[in-house]
Amino acid sequence: MSALPDFLPWQRELAQQWLNQRERFAHAWLLHGLPGIGKKQFALAAAASLLCEQPANGLACGTCPACLWVAGGNHPDLRRIRPDAVAQEEGVAVEEDTSVSTVKKTPSRDIRVEQLRALGSWFNTATHRGGWRVAVLYPARAMNMIAANALLKVLEEPPEHTVFLLVADAPDRLLPTLVSRCRRLPLPVPDPAQSLAWLQAEQVSRADEWLAAAGGAPLLAKALSLSNDSPCPDWLQQLTKGLAGSATSDIGPLADQIEKLAPDAWIDSLQRLFVDILLAASEAQVRYYPALESHINTIAAQASRQHLGDTARWLTQQRRIAGHPLNAKLFTHSALQRVALACNPVRQP
Repeated sequence: MSALPDFLPWQRELAQQWLNQRERFAHAWLLHGLPGIGKKQFALAAAASLLCEQPANGLACGTCPACLWVAGGNHPDLRRIRPDAVAQEEGVAVEEDTSVSTVKKTPSRDIRVEQLRALGSWFNTATHRGGWRVAVLYPARAMNMIAANALLKVLEEPPEHTVFLLVADAPDRLLPTLVSRCRRLPLPVPDPAQSLAWLQAEQVSRADEWLAAAGGAPLLAKALSLSNDSPCPDWLQQLTKGLAGSATSDIGPLADQIEKLAPDAWIDSLQRLFVDILLAASEAQVRYYPALESHINTIAAQASRQHLGDTARWLTQQRRIAGHPLNAKLFTHSALQRVALACNPVRQP
């Protein structure tokens, strides 16, 4: 049997305050905050607490029949709505429709409108034990316009005894009319002491460096520690050293090196680097890569703030298309070339 979803240590107090108001609970909640702080875990633990038949101070008891069903993954009044690719990453088998084609398709990374329409029969069935019915949807940004409009129609006339919990990093990236139909619950970033204690309990070495690289988000810090060798990638150290030491740094070999990496990963690293450079340019302490502080300070002192700011915004735009580059080699080389130009010393008249 799977474990019952539980709140992370920094979530419990907020969860108790929130769930103790369930008599006046809204039919749809938007749970939002920084990536990597445990929003999905909060939503799933909240669903378990709402379905619990004898909650203790608002939280799931863990022993009632409802809690046992949730832990076993078979509570009839709970639905998870997420992309097939996410479900597969969670270890859930995804059924394929082979009636049209025998070609094996890559699991979708979108929440499909069919997933929302399939809830119709669920809404029209009485809840199993006369309590709540809970739908957890994550990540909300995975809905395209058609799916978002389908959910909007449901929320305009919400089914009785049903609560939707939507998980999102940034509400401003969602359909405004959909956001307006939800109550918002911002989830804060835990304080560093709580995050470090949790990371150390999870046996993450160099926890402070990983936490810095993750911008203070502990779950992201753990994920980075499992998928990377160092809090600061070797290629980023080489790039930063080169940019600080030479205006004509050759980015070709580095571009060839990072071309083999996932685009979203190396663009995220560049975005964090530029935040640090802009902080240094404002005489503030760097946030993500303290190990590179001396080189970052050199770059910040020599480069144009306008060029740095323009390139930081450009990287944000590139991040949105990182999963679909038309030409990976050209994409990588052009990005590093843009970064190098932005960090070049300003020519004095």
